[in-house]
Amino acid sequence: MEHEEQLRSVLFLLTYVLLKRRRDRTNADTQRRSEVQRRIRQRQYFLQRQRRMLMMMMAGGIRSSIRLRTRPWSTIPSTDWWERVVMTEFQPSDWLDKFRMSKETFFHLCDKLRPRLARQNTSFRQALPVEKRVAVALWRLASNVEYRIISSLFGVGKSTVCKCVRDMCHSIVALLSSEYMRAPTEQELEESAQLFLSQTGFPHCVAAVATLHTAILTPSHNASDYANPADWLSVLSQVVVSGRGQFLDVCASFPGGTDPAEILQNSSLWATAEEGGFSPTQPRTFMGTPLRYMLVGQQCYPLQSWLLTAFPDKKRSRSRASSLSPRQCCFNLHMDQALRVSDEALLRLRARWQCLSKRNDCGLDVVPTMVLACCILHNICEEHRDTFRPEWQEEVEEENPQPRPQHYRLRPAVAQEPRQAEDTRNLFCDFFEQQEQ
Repeated sequence: MEHEEQLRSVLFLLTYVLLKRRRDRTNADTQRRSEVQRRIRQRQYFLQRQRRMLMMMMAGGIRSSIRLRTRPWSTIPSTDWWERVVMTEFQPSDWLDKFRMSKETFFHLCDKLRPRLARQNTSFRQALPVEKRVAVALWRLASNVEYRIISSLFGVGKSTVCKCVRDMCHSIVALLSSEYMRAPTEQELEESAQLFLSQTGFPHCVAAVATLHTAILTPSHNASDYANPADWLSVLSQVVVSGRGQFLDVCASFPGGTDPAEILQNSSLWATAEEGGFSPTQPRTFMGTPLRYMLVGQQCYPLQSWLLTAFPDKKRSRSRASSLSPRQCCFNLHMDQALRVSDEALLRLRARWQCLSKRNDCGLDVVPTMVLACCILHNICEEHRDTFRPEWQEEVEEENPQPRPQHYRLRPAVAQEPRQAEDTRNLFCDFFEQQEQ
C-alpha cells in the first residue's frame, strides 16, 4: 500500500509538469504569432506610405512638367523672382511702375522702418527680410490687387501679406509722421505763400483744406452712415495741402456721410489755426493791414478769420443768372484756382497709391491708418523728387470721382467772428479788384 501511494504521487507530479510545459509552449506560440502579425502589419503600413509618397512625387512632377510646357514664365520660382529678378534685374522704370518710388527711396524707407519691422528667425522658419515685407505692402498699396495674387507673386501666405500691410502702415504712422507730416516752420510758411502766389495768383495763403473719400465695401453695421453725397460708400478724410503739394495734416476715419464742417471743428487743425499755428509770430502786412496767413477751403467748410471760402451763390441755376457781384465772382474765380493745389495733390496721391482710388476691401479698422500712411508716403516721394508719370493720373481721373462742392450743402459763417471773417474776405476782394484794374 505504501508503494502504491508513492507511485500515485509521482504520477500526479509528472502529469502536472507535462500540463504546465504544454501550456507554456502554447502561450509562447501565441505570442510569437502575434509578434509576427504585428511586424507584418507595420511593414505593410510603411510600404503603403512609401507608395503614396512616390505616387504624389510622380504626380507633382507631371503637373510641374505640364505647367512648365504651358506657362514658360512660371519656370522662375517665387523666391527666385524676388531675390534675383526684383533685387538685381529691376530697372529704374520697373521700380517706379511697381512700387511707385525709386529704388533709392525704397531702401531709405526700409532703413527708416527697420526698428519696427525687423523680425528674428525661429527654429521653425526664417523671418522675412524687411525689404521683402515693405515690397509686399507697397505692391498692395500701389495696385490694390487681391492678397492671393500678391501671395503667389512673392511666395508667401495670404495671411502674411495682410500682416505685412498692417504692420507697415502702422510703422509708417508711428515712426515717420513726426518727420514727414509736421507743423511747418516760418521759413516753410513763407515758401508756401510764395508758391501759392506764383502758381495760383492767390496771395497771403499757405495751405488748402480739402476732403478725400475712399471707397469701401459695405459695412456690416450702420452702412447708411458711410453713403457720401455722391451716393457711394466711403471713408472721409480731411487733408491740409501746402503750396508744395505736400500734406501738412490728415484727419481720417470718418464715415462718408459726415458733415466736413463737423470734422473741421473737432479736429486738431481747428485748435491749431485758432491759435495762429499756420502763421509767423509777427503777422505779415497785407493791403496795409497786419494779417496772419490764411487757409483756403471748399464751400462745405464755414468761413473763418483764418479760413477763406467762396461766396455762396444760392440763386444760380440753368435758368437764373448768378446773384453775386462782379468782385465776388472774381474772388470765387481766384479761389477755384487756389483750390487746384489740393485737387492736384489728391489726384497725385490717388494715382500713386491706387488703394485710395479703387474700392478698398480692407477692414474699417485698417483703412484710416492706410490713408494716413499713403499721405506720408506721398510726402516722402515728393521730398525725394521721385518721378510721377502722367499715365498714372489718367487711370484714376474717372474712377470713383470725388464728390463735387455742389453736392454739399452750403455752410454759413460760424457765429464766433462773422464780422472779422467777412472783413478779411472783403480785403481779398479789394486786392483782386485792384489787380483787375
